[in-house]
Amino acid sequence: MTDKDRETAAGRAAPDIAGRVESFDGVEIFYQWWEGKQSRPPVVLCHGFVADANGNWVMPGIVPGLVAQGHSVLTMDARGHGQSDKPHDPDSYGESKMAKDLKALLDELQISEIDLVGYSMGSVVSLIFASQNPCVRRLVIGGVGSAVVELGGVDTRALSNGLLVEALLEDDPAKITDKEAAGFRGFADALKADRKALAAQAQSMNNQPIALGNIQCPTLLLTGDKDPLAQRPEVLQDAIARSELSVVDGDHLSILGDPKFQSALLNFLRD
Repeated sequence: MTDKDRETAAGRAAPDIAGRVESFDGVEIFYQWWEGKQSRPPVVLCHGFVADANGNWVMPGIVPGLVAQGHSVLTMDARGHGQSDKPHDPDSYGESKMAKDLKALLDELQISEIDLVGYSMGSVVSLIFASQNPCVRRLVIGGVGSAVVELGGVDTRALSNGLLVEALLEDDPAKITDKEAAGFRGFADALKADRKALAAQAQSMNNQPIALGNIQCPTLLLTGDKDPLAQRPEVLQDAIARSELSVVDGDHLSILGDPKFQSALLNFLRD
């Protein structure tokens, strides 16, 4: 799909339904639904840190591609992101709470089986959810690697969450010296995101073991060969029983728009 094709497709990708659901602790989660033509489980998409569903999934052409393939698609903006509520208390955050948000959303919509796709932070959310809920038929994980096994989540060795918090709360972005942290700060500023909410999530990133051995569904790991946050993905592959690995060209912030990433995702979910 060319850039022009993606722009055209995204322009046609208005959801059939958009709404908000109150989660387990009162935080309201924004979701969007696209009705598909096939009677297969819907594809649920969980976005990465700073981004929202539109930025990660609609604009790159992934939602339009899935809808064109006949899938129903469900996205949610994670707490602290997009159009969902944005508390500033770190106790309101962490990927385990986001996994509970997903469960609350599926319960509200009475959805009993899904194909689940996550990227970066959304991958951690998806892995926690899939390890606890047998309703996942197929699972696609992107933007993470060995750190999920070794640290319980996003690789804080490549990007210190302390430096990330400092970068998000710094009044003068010119003072940020860490390249990766500066990249996320620039991304947040470009989206006019709530940096205090993002900093609260950065302080609460999951660092507890995930029961990856519980995941029995077919799983695709998609990583970029230049992604510092997805190093040694084969370690994660070894920890998930029915998983396969695909490495494509790209870094952490560009891979979602790569045609090979999208083709691998669409082909894995085709049946």
